[in-house]
Amino acid sequence: MAELFESTSINSMRIANRFVRSATWEGLADKDGTATPRLIEMMVELARGEVGLIISGHAFVSPEGQVSPRQLAIYEERLLPGLRDMVRAVHSAGGKIALQLAHGGCKANSELSGLEPIGPSAVEKNGRPTCRPVGREDIANVVSAFAQAADRAKQAGFDAVQIHAAHGFLLSQFLSPAFNKRTDKYGGELKNRARLLLKVVRSVREAVGPEYPVLVKINSEDFLDDGMTCPEAVEVSDMLEKASIDAIEFSGGTMISPEKFLPVRPGRLKTPEQEVYYRKAARLYKQKVTIPLILVGGIRSCEVAEELVRDGTADYISMSRPLICEPGLVKRWWEGDRRKAECVSDNACFAPATDGRGIYCVTMAQKRSKTS
Repeated sequence: MAELFESTSINSMRIANRFVRSATWEGLADKDGTATPRLIEMMVELARGEVGLIISGHAFVSPEGQVSPRQLAIYEERLLPGLRDMVRAVHSAGGKIALQLAHGGCKANSELSGLEPIGPSAVEKNGRPTCRPVGREDIANVVSAFAQAADRAKQAGFDAVQIHAAHGFLLSQFLSPAFNKRTDKYGGELKNRARLLLKVVRSVREAVGPEYPVLVKINSEDFLDDGMTCPEAVEVSDMLEKASIDAIEFSGGTMISPEKFLPVRPGRLKTPEQEVYYRKAARLYKQKVTIPLILVGGIRSCEVAEELVRDGTADYISMSRPLICEPGLVKRWWEGDRRKAECVSDNACFAPATDGRGIYCVTMAQKRSKTS
């Protein structure tokens, strides 16, 4: 188990072990996107649980990019005090924390923002436009928004930033031919579809400097007809390495992918063989890309996590729902209790976030109430 709990570095950031908390939507920010004490406490609990690197919930970088209610935000200077409080609290608990930078694109919620969603191509619903294609000025604004957000994250004291280019949000939409129907230099062949992401990366890197860790989360595959494929994901990863990215997190699927391929796939993983959704993609990645791979998706057992690191399939083990269920899971494994994660992947944790109470493991709470 030594490999899982050894200290490593990503650029200038030293991490105590190889466990990462993968970003999610907590539904615990204030209505305007400000970090709240409840959201900060969730991050602190993960730090106390000895997660090596905590990645925050997806923080929207500009107002029209908001996807969900009570989503964390990073688009204005006035949001910095709450974010600084979050960083200080996590650091005081001995943790490291990265801020995930996101834009919902066509998946943004116009009812929340009051603004028209933008994306690579027009989208209609019931014969009415619901998303307009970005123009030159929009692209410049998006690139600038990510760079300014990264600079704010660094000012707030975050140990790193992660650019969210997965799950069918804006940068993922540009990468995927299922969403991107453009015929200009941002559409068509893969290098064109990756152009916006690479512009964002270069702009972010310029904003934060060469020694500040910059990560990217991308889909290993979209699991959609005409979606981005696994070989394309590896090719994009190679582009990102050459563009100065320090580590890549592989995920997969979008919110319109078939249920069995959703980013948060439902269904209990009963055996080790059922775990690790993107193992094949990770192995392809390792054949071509040398920067560290953070692997998320269906990892529930300490033994499986250990095998992934030991055989070189992944460099870091990323989990989200298991750490919603058990924030102290990593600490439990480190202390010798190697029972698999309690998470049953039922996605019930998202229901309280949707109705305004914030994300938590409903199943575990019910289990506790029955024994109390």
